Amino acid sequence: MSSPTGPVSGLPVRMPRPRQPGRHRRPEPLAAPVGAPPLVLAVPGTPDLATRRLAEETLSIARSELPGLDARVGYVDTDADSEGFPPLDAVLAYAASQRAARAGEAREEDSAEDPWAQAPDAVVVPLLAGPDSAALRRIRQAVMNSGSASELTDTLGPHPLLAEALHVRLSEAGLARADRARLFTVATAADGIVLATVGGDEAVQAAGITGMLLSARLAVPVLAAALDEDGAIARAAEQLQGSGSRNLALAPCLIGPEVDETLTAMAAKEAGCAAAEPLGAYPAIGKLVLAKYASVLGIAIQPSPQGASAH
Repeated sequence: MSSPTGPVSGLPVRMPRPRQPGRHRRPEPLAAPVGAPPLVLAVPGTPDLATRRLAEETLSIARSELPGLDARVGYVDTDADSEGFPPLDAVLAYAASQRAARAGEAREEDSAEDPWAQAPDAVVVPLLAGPDSAALRRIRQAVMNSGSASELTDTLGPHPLLAEALHVRLSEAGLARADRARLFTVATAADGIVLATVGGDEAVQAAGITGMLLSARLAVPVLAAALDEDGAIARAAEQLQGSGSRNLALAPCLIGPEVDETLTAMAAKEAGCAAAEPLGAYPAIGKLVLAKYASVLGIAIQPSPQGASAH
């Protein structure tokens, strides 16, 4: 209990503890190595302002994990006339020209050998939760068209961090408990999850792995199904209902830009259930993008402290 001017006399005063160095403090993050190739985020789907904001937020998260990171955005399904949405092949061609110019300057100045001389011109990370063959084909074509020596990484999933992000999106929609440790329940919590993806059988299999991780978090059955396959979502919903689930939810295992948002809404209606939002710029997405980049170049990333991600 306290008075307007402070604690009641005679009661102990709780003083803030001084900040202690040591293993419980987050280590100072590494800075991006000077001269390292840029990270180029390959963003599929029809570009718009929402897509640009999502891409910028994702790269902002990556930069916060690795200060000084040279990170750029290239749009897969755009053209040179789309102002503000640079095509992926143009972004990569420019990165290659910058790298060639720096190499020329170094030779003229007789500088020490560039430690990144054998590295790719850029590292291209697809903004895809799983292996969408059609989108990846367009990304590979853009890399080839650029004429650059850029390296394309794998997609972001399957990965435990995607299961975490899916859990958060479901909880935000009131379709799952926010934390397994809490004893209260959500009245609208789903007892069966349809995990929606795009990209054919390979994408469904990859989403199925993430789905198993999500199922372990929620202790409810999760079935992956393709949004772009006629009747697949409805069949998954029927299978869950046949095994005893009565309150279903649709969880898009998608970042967002790769599909028309109306497709998710139509699928939820088809399954007769509510839907969570796509993953979007959840912090784990930015961290996975950076991890893909760092893995190619052998850059060590300081891990974030447990539970540091914001929702």
